[in-house]
Amino acid sequence: MKITVLMGGTSSERNVSLASGIRIVQALRGRGHKVTALDPARGVISAGEERELSTGSVGTEPPSLEALSRFAEGTFLPNLTSMKEIKDADVAFLALHGGQGEDGTIQALLDMAHVKYTGSGHLSCALAMDKDLSKKLFRVEEVKTADWLMAPASIEQVEGMLGLPVVVKPSKEGSTVGLSLVKKREDLIPAIQEASKYDDEVMIERFVPGRELTVGILGNIALPVGEIIPKHEIYDYECKYTAGMAVEEFPAKLSREATEKVQQQALTAFKALKLRGYARIDFRLTGEGEFYCLEANTLPGMTELSLIPQGAAAMGIGFPELCERIVKLALE
Repeated sequence: MKITVLMGGTSSERNVSLASGIRIVQALRGRGHKVTALDPARGVISAGEERELSTGSVGTEPPSLEALSRFAEGTFLPNLTSMKEIKDADVAFLALHGGQGEDGTIQALLDMAHVKYTGSGHLSCALAMDKDLSKKLFRVEEVKTADWLMAPASIEQVEGMLGLPVVVKPSKEGSTVGLSLVKKREDLIPAIQEASKYDDEVMIERFVPGRELTVGILGNIALPVGEIIPKHEIYDYECKYTAGMAVEEFPAKLSREATEKVQQQALTAFKALKLRGYARIDFRLTGEGEFYCLEANTLPGMTELSLIPQGAAAMGIGFPELCERIVKLALE
């Protein structure tokens, strides 16, 4: 098949996307497919650039907003669907994370151009990216999620409704970019200001202490549950993308009953947002045995340290096979 992998882009998760994308390119070529790597911000990625990216390095921090603005100036996005690399492809494999690659924008463009692509549709991506809306839909389907407020909110409102500590984060971002754990009253406003750099809406969410769990969904199957044990208090950007900064256990050490319960909650969350193809649903497990859904990731990371490939591997699905299965789901 002719497959074009879209990677890079202009979001704060650009570096993660490039690391994901180059792995996918190599895996699909290894399965005999004709694969083109395409960055919506810069065009077709050359063989030399591919070799540089093959190190898979992400870095301990996201790229600066100034650097991202320079990439945005050269974006091919308005003309993307007229490019032969897109028009001639049997399928576009979306390895874009965050921003217009995951919020439904590119999905809508590809829909209008009648181009098949991996992952969820434009409406589902928009719902999942907006944490405020997705949490409301989770509650309708009886998927537990922590209480929250949307900024602006006073410290009195936060303490009265949520208590401290709270998590402050951009409502439409991923990879914990712009996220802060607020334990002291005086830290709330600076945390909101930091999150506001990345999004026009900021969520203030009750912090749920407990174990960090994740469930990958592939088609209509829940993959083995994973547990993440980060070196930092929260599973932040550095812990996610730096080797040795977190321990991931697949399958997680849970009872059969707990495993089945969280897998079912993940499938319910997947369906609540009308997702398709594949996704990753993240949870917290409290000491009392309650699962709280944190969010759904419609284009989860596919780097060497990413979670959904580890979940698939625990089920006996190697990375090249996982990528090919995702392509086949897009073609169904």
